Amino acid sequence: MNFDLTEEQAAIRRMAREFAEAEVAPGAAERDEKHLFPLDLVRRMGELGFFGIPFAEAYGGLGGDYVSYALAVEEIARADAGLGLTYAAHVSIGLGPVYSFGTEEQKQRWLPGGIRGEYLASFGLTEPQAGSDAAATRTTAERDGDHWVLNGQKQFITNAGYAGYVVCTAVTEKGKGHRGISNFIVPTDAPGFRVGPPLKKLGLHSSDTRPLYFDDCRVPAENLLGRPGEGFKQFMATLDGGRISIGAFCVGIARAAYEAALRYAKEREQFGRRIGEFQAIQFKLADMAMEIELARTQVLKAAWLKDQGRPYTREAAMAKLFASEMATRAASQAVQIHGGYGYVRDYPVERYYRDVKLGEIGEGTSEIQRLVIARHILGEQEG
Repeated sequence: MNFDLTEEQAAIRRMAREFAEAEVAPGAAERDEKHLFPLDLVRRMGELGFFGIPFAEAYGGLGGDYVSYALAVEEIARADAGLGLTYAAHVSIGLGPVYSFGTEEQKQRWLPGGIRGEYLASFGLTEPQAGSDAAATRTTAERDGDHWVLNGQKQFITNAGYAGYVVCTAVTEKGKGHRGISNFIVPTDAPGFRVGPPLKKLGLHSSDTRPLYFDDCRVPAENLLGRPGEGFKQFMATLDGGRISIGAFCVGIARAAYEAALRYAKEREQFGRRIGEFQAIQFKLADMAMEIELARTQVLKAAWLKDQGRPYTREAAMAKLFASEMATRAASQAVQIHGGYGYVRDYPVERYYRDVKLGEIGEGTSEIQRLVIARHILGEQEG
């Protein structure tokens, strides 16, 4: 068993870390404070090839692997969680479903521009009445000649305000449950499509999150992704890959929180000693370091399984679940180690604490991850 990175993987991680520290981190606090979307950094990431890491060169990608991509997400999220989420959502659940399920014509039409960073891509799954119960989709699509006509609403859609297209779920055959759901590539300039105003969120203020509206929205018939009724299977597979990237995103935030807490523990003095000399603080730091290492290992294992073409649904759920809950603990402990200073915006741990909570919600809540894991282990026992 070899845990060493390949030369290519190490080079991508190094590139991501250097970019994150030099160009992303310096403005992260200001973007959070002013709710600024970093469009310039998105364009820069496209130029540097970040968006193409796991995609074939035929579409403008780097021909890399998912391990490399997960490493890059971690580095970007460590510097700015808002940009980290933008990155993860664009690649995993925006470009990802077109790459995995699209026709050659669809791939050639939609992937290159997104990989270059000319526009972002979004995934329209969640609805006001369909969150964890993704099969409860109410958005509909009806065939009308050489078009599909969509009606409905989506909620909490990342990158929507800057997207060139949205992969959207809709019911094409009523009464068939999840077997009646299909996916569509909806250009954001399609007639009847509208993006709502940005949502006011607890954290991740530099990330764009909005509702979507479909009012007799017409898209060409060739924008159907795969065949009718395959949407549920497609988005479940898409979420598996997305959970790996959210796991990496959470590891990045946890690293930032841990590193800030470690620096503070070495500098802050109380009772005539640096607080890092007290066992109570040492134990907190030890737990943070241990759990970050374990979470990263599981994230990379799930990514490696995906790269090998092997089943990874359970491992992706485990990675996302453990990494997100670990990162929440790490951010909380970082605030605790900082004491009162951790509660004010003069120190970055306050931002990490707000940003990290989404990790336990997006790409399937912690409760859903436990259901996914339980179904797999019970199924294995029964078999």
